[in-house]
Amino acid sequence: MTALAPGRSGRAAVPPTRTGRVLTFVAAVVMAGAAAFSGMSTAGTDRRLVIVPLAAVLAGVLATLAFTRFAAFVLLILGARASIDLFKLSGPSSGNTLTNTAVARGLDPSSILAVLFLLAAALWLIAQYARTGHLRGSRLRLALVCFSVAGFVGLPGSSQPQASALEALRILSVVMMYVVLEQLITTPEMLRKVLTAAYASLVFPLLYQLYSIASGHSASEVLGSYTRLTGPFAQANTFARYLAFMIVFGVGILPCVSRRARMALAPMLALSGVFLILTLTRGALIGAVVGIVIIGIVQRSKVVLGGVAVGILAAAVAFPSVGSRFSEIGTSSTAGGAPTGNTLAWRLNYWTEVLPLANANPVTGIGLNVTQYETDAAKQPHNDFIRAYVETGALGLVTYIAMLLAMVGNARRAVSRSRPGTLERGVAAGALGCAWCYILTSLAANVMSNVVSLWYLITFTAAAAYVARQHNPYPTHNPALPSPARSGAVQR
Repeated sequence: MTALAPGRSGRAAVPPTRTGRVLTFVAAVVMAGAAAFSGMSTAGTDRRLVIVPLAAVLAGVLATLAFTRFAAFVLLILGARASIDLFKLSGPSSGNTLTNTAVARGLDPSSILAVLFLLAAALWLIAQYARTGHLRGSRLRLALVCFSVAGFVGLPGSSQPQASALEALRILSVVMMYVVLEQLITTPEMLRKVLTAAYASLVFPLLYQLYSIASGHSASEVLGSYTRLTGPFAQANTFARYLAFMIVFGVGILPCVSRRARMALAPMLALSGVFLILTLTRGALIGAVVGIVIIGIVQRSKVVLGGVAVGILAAAVAFPSVGSRFSEIGTSSTAGGAPTGNTLAWRLNYWTEVLPLANANPVTGIGLNVTQYETDAAKQPHNDFIRAYVETGALGLVTYIAMLLAMVGNARRAVSRSRPGTLERGVAAGALGCAWCYILTSLAANVMSNVVSLWYLITFTAAAAYVARQHNPYPTHNPALPSPARSGAVQR
């Protein structure tokens, strides 16, 4: 993908050392051997014989990169994370407690990548602290860390300690991504590199979905009378949340990037919008619309606000299934003869069943990811606020709300410290729209530990944190200053 804004660092590139070249060669040889073994295993029925060897070798290659070029490692995994769920070994994260075990999820390439990232990031942060004597911090980082700690505090009281520990590690990987990016994004150049890597991740999911449709075997799932696109993910909901964050933030930065980058980004956002609609995921659709409206208000853009209205009308006309999907709210629907669990009435009833579970331990909760093991429906709460209270107790709920407030506050500070028309204002507006998109989606869905979506949400949040750290270099209103549009001061 075209870089969002080209630029060169003033620091000369460091040539690879002999040790680095040797390690790279060894990794390539090992990868070839593993690929051969995997190829011979494809005739079997166990996907683990194909995926696990390759995942292990790729983890070794990434580990080598992590310990030699950590920033490049972070950019690489940001660009690749949205694609690796295609090789997932376990089932959906909820409603599947028989086959979706902690052991199965632990073998997923995404879980292996998360553990690798946690180890590499921890060592890198320790080295940074040893070198400088401090780490850049913020109220948002404190809130994120406190919420993550609340998940680990509840482990002793969990009836499913393995599942809870794995879920706590998943949330920790999101928190760690923010902490790392908070340290890495210190220059406009690195900001652009991070955003480019994030949007590079969008290329494969879009191409994969297009290819699957063209081949006549669309990546999708059936829900009652609806067919919902899933992309490379296990569920349409996951694809929808990922697309929603990418679209909202993309709308924020689109007017502020170079013309070349805009020509690459605009078609990706348009196609993402079509696919988001075809996921038929109501929460993500509502969150995306509200997020874009917020961007239009912040940027005072009639084009954005008008585009939202036109887009809603066009979607209603071109995709009648969207209207019928929303009309189901509050009514019963079936899929395979059983309730889908997606109507408002079902959620309200399920919440009344889930909330009393917290009475067993109201302070630290019953343990992350345990709700689905304690209910007949075998589902997560479908509300992250209720989930935070039930699974992490009052401690987790307070820290979760503090995290959301800090996320919104971070984006608002970024807006106040950026000039209209600049990339910084686009980043700030996009992050604010994404924050509210996440909050609204969380009211009726399980997003709290959806790592593949949250890594990108937290990336955009960290980008806004960089803008918010600036000492108000761009006054938001000063009649003595020419507008960016007239002066040509828009950053590219």
